[in-house]
This record gives sequence, C-alpha cells and structure tokens, in this order.
Amino acid sequence: MSDNKKRAVIIGGGITGLTAAYYLQKEAREKSLPIEVVLVEASQRLGGKMQTFKKDGYVIERGPDSFLERKTSAARLAKEVGMDDKLVNNAAGKSYVLVKDRLHPMPGGAIMGIPTELGPFITTGLFSMGGKLRAAGDFILPRSRPVNDQSLGTFFRRRLGDEVVENLIEPLLSGIYSGDIDEMSLMSTFPQYYALEQKYRSLVLGMKKTTPRRPKSTGIKKKGIFLSFKTGLRSFADAIEAKLDPGSIKKGFRAEKISQTNEGYKIELNGSEALYADSIIMAVSHQTVYSIFPEYEFFQGFKNVPSTSVATVALGFPKEAVTKDIDGTGFVVSRNGDYSITACTWVHKKWPHSTPEGKVLLRCYVGRAGDEAVVDLSDDEIVHVVLEDLAKTMDISMEPELVVISRWHNAMPQYTVGHKDRMERATNGMLKELPGIFLAGCSYNGLGMPDCIDQGEDAVKKVLKYLHLS
Repeated sequence: MSDNKKRAVIIGGGITGLTAAYYLQKEAREKSLPIEVVLVEASQRLGGKMQTFKKDGYVIERGPDSFLERKTSAARLAKEVGMDDKLVNNAAGKSYVLVKDRLHPMPGGAIMGIPTELGPFITTGLFSMGGKLRAAGDFILPRSRPVNDQSLGTFFRRRLGDEVVENLIEPLLSGIYSGDIDEMSLMSTFPQYYALEQKYRSLVLGMKKTTPRRPKSTGIKKKGIFLSFKTGLRSFADAIEAKLDPGSIKKGFRAEKISQTNEGYKIELNGSEALYADSIIMAVSHQTVYSIFPEYEFFQGFKNVPSTSVATVALGFPKEAVTKDIDGTGFVVSRNGDYSITACTWVHKKWPHSTPEGKVLLRCYVGRAGDEAVVDLSDDEIVHVVLEDLAKTMDISMEPELVVISRWHNAMPQYTVGHKDRMERATNGMLKELPGIFLAGCSYNGLGMPDCIDQGEDAVKKVLKYLHLS
C-alpha cells in the first residue's frame, strides 16, 4: 500500500461480507477514494449458506430459500449486480400447522401467530375452547411492567396463554430461529410487539389497529410475499462475486489472530501469511470473533451464546408417488406431537420453477434447540425418520428418486435474553479498544438475508467514516 492509500479488510465471505465488499468497492470506484478492499474467506467458495443443488431440472436450496420482498435491500442489491430479471415471487397458497397428527389451516389474519381478525381464531380447531378463552384474556390484562428484556415465551404466554403459544406462535418462530422461545430475547427479535402492548395495552388490539386491512379478493391470483431467484440463491452470490475487483478476494485463508500495530491492525492468516489493515469488518460468527479476540473482556458474552444445528432434507418423487395431496404450500409442526420434522415445504407448489414437470419436491427441516441429535444421524436414518413423519399426513407410495440432505452445524445463532446488552458492551468496547473494527452478520442484528445485507451496508458507512472518506 502507498502511504496515502487505506486498506479495509472484510473477514467472512457470506452474504454480509459480499455485500460489504461490493458496496465498499463501488464507493471507492465512483468517488475515487484512496482505499483498497480485500475480502478474506476461510473456505474455497463465497456465499456462506447460499448453496444451490441442481440436477435433472431440480433446483434445490441447501440453506435459505428466499427473503421477504418488503425488506428491499436484497432486491436492490440484485438489481445492482444484474440479477433483478431472475427474481421470482413464491406462489401464494394455504399453509398449515400440524398438531397431533392433524393439519390445521393457518388462521386468517394471523401475523406471526397473533390475531388481527377474531373470526378465524374463534372457528379454528387449533385451540380448545379453554385455550381460546385464555387468549381472550389479552383484552383485559394490564400492560406488563417496563423491562429491559424478557423471553418471547414469557411475553406471549402472559398475553395469550400456553396453548396459542405452543400450537401456533412457537412453531412459526421456531421456523425462523430454530430456537427455544423461552430463552430467546423479545427485544432482539420482535421488540415491536412489546411496543404495541405498552401503547395499546392489548396486543391483539394493537395489532388490529396497526395492521392494514387485507384487500378484498378480486379473483386475480395474488403473488407471495417472498422472493427468490429462478437460478437459485447460489447464482446471486456468484453474481456479486463477479462484480468484485480482480485480485481482491482471498479464498482458503482463515483469520487466526488480529493484533494492533502503530498504524492499524495485523491479521495473521493460516499458512503464516499476514495482512495489514486500517479498518476491518468482521462478517463472521460470534464464536469466531471470540476465538480471535479471547483477551477482550467485552467479547466474553459471546463465549456461551448458543447456536443451533439444523438440517434440510429435500426429497424428489414422481408425481404419481404422492397419492394423497394437500391444497397448500407447506406446514409447520407443533411440539405437541411425536415428530422429528419441524416444518415441510411443498416446494413444487411454492416455487414451481424448482421442480421438473411431473415431479413432486418436498423439503423438510429437522433440528431445533433441545432436539439436535437427529442432525447427526446417517443419511438413511434421516430419510427414514422424515418419511415416517410425512406418512402421518400424506400417502407416499414410492421411495424418493432424489435425496439431498444438508447439515448446518451450529449455524443458527440464538438471540437469548440479554442479547442487546451483549451487543452494546461489545460495540462500546470496540469503539474504545479496537477502533476501526466493526461487526456485521447473522450473529448480531438479524438473521435473514436482507438483515445481513443491511448490516453489510451499514458497516461500509462506518468504515468510510472511520477512515475519514465518507
């Protein structure tokens, strides 16, 4: 580096690191900024959990399969890298909750399991009459006392009762976080619900007043609220990588130690190589951050933060193999039943582009907090377990012609109670003792792709400001 040129190093080549590298290089190029950007990734490929398997016309996502359209940063980045013409909405359809061997339609007007319309909740078979009466207590219960944080389970059980939580809210939230709602932080996941309760006293009334009315049916088939890519999410990562400056990516290099120098930071990589940086974006997990900086007290809170192991099991069949079909796109599973799967998507219905004509594609999920042993079963054992569970709701007459199992060990960081305080301690500590280093990624401020992209963009702003280049 020349004396007047700064170097920013991004550690971690998942969607967060890719985003940061793309936008930082774009800023440097468009504004002629004196900054060099280097992206370091421990594996031989970029994209993190964005992995797509393609065979015989099947397009199977091994990790995430989509993102919310209303969170616009992902679609904006897709346009930046020339992928907007590959975006596709999911096909809208019924979704269900599986409770004690019976599929119950998701109550209309429910948002994350919280009712905005009373009729569907009164008539649903998801809850007993006692459960419905207990949920109605939300209308008369006082607002809770102000607290810094509490678990999702504590908050929702107080407002709506155990039955609504266990048969609806928990399966939906578990599908997002794969966590234990009695350990997960309300203020780091859904603080808006706490704010609604504090303002309106009743959570249901608050949701009803602040949720736009559903439009009346016009007969036109509505599109879904999620987006993906016809060519698979992996192609999105490849498109971003293709836009990065030649020579700016170092694959197969793992950051093992970072120390301060008189002019910035020394990053020691495996293989005895070192990089020098003026600013660093740590787009890696909280476990990795702690392993690199074990001596800093403000990172001690990351040491025992759990991460859940999960697996996805994609099964392809000839259409005639499924003799009992269901009108919908998938279901989530209540813990009140003897099931290993936590959810199942009828991918051929939800994402028609993913499945060849005349085929059926089911994608099941196994593993969640407290029930992770299934992830380490053999492939044959996992398939057996999944098919046994599916047989309780569907008639499948043939063995799958295609099986794709993807295991993700310690991949789902858990935002346990106190997460905001941990993040505040880490952020304040870094400002004082590690200036110019910034955290970004799913361990910190949001799990979804748009959340990670937002954090990547925000980290770019922080780097430029720190280097006095903004």
